[in-house]
Amino acid sequence: MTAIARPTQGRMIGGVCAALARRFGTSATTMRVIFLLSCLLPGPQFVLYIALWILFPSEDKVRTEAW
Repeated sequence: MTAIARPTQGRMIGGVCAALARRFGTSATTMRVIFLLSCLLPGPQFVLYIALWILFPSEDKVRTEAW
């Protein structure tokens, strides 16, 4: 299992949806639509997005720390 990292290519804002899409094997567009639809429901979606943005390392930082 690979670690989740925000990609440097194909990200719109923070790369969280692109990272989750890569992890679950779906397209980034599908993950973004799911996120936007979830915003119609009550809950802390934006807070969760910001928390994941902080917790998921950037892909370039993961590559440099590995070696």
